[in-house]
Amino acid sequence: QVQLVESGGGLVQAGGSLRLTCAASGSIFVINAMGWYRQAPGKQRELVAGITSAGSTNYADSVKGRFTISRDNAKNTVYLQMNNLKPEDTGVYYCNARGLPASLLPRETDYWGQGTQVTVSS
Repeated sequence: QVQLVESGGGLVQAGGSLRLTCAASGSIFVINAMGWYRQAPGKQRELVAGITSAGSTNYADSVKGRFTISRDNAKNTVYLQMNNLKPEDTGVYYCNARGLPASLLPRETDYWGQGTQVTVSS
């Protein structure tokens, strides 16, 4: 009973900026990490940026220096500030949360949002 809701995608010109938001809700005991993945047409889904509850971050090499991931642990919300966007950033961006569900025998589980389209025109 977990839901991830993404927002902030859209169409932007190269060099522009977008800010993606993902909020997790439902029966989650603890979220260990949240992040963003993207999938371009004809390509595999790849990690864009991730952040742990302690604040450790990692980024794909292609977005380092341009994207910034942040989070509000109290709200189980993660943000992705995307600056200097390039056409190669185009794709469907998926929010991911990894944590322990509120169950009798909890096991770390991945949860996914439905995706939000980001299109960068040249």
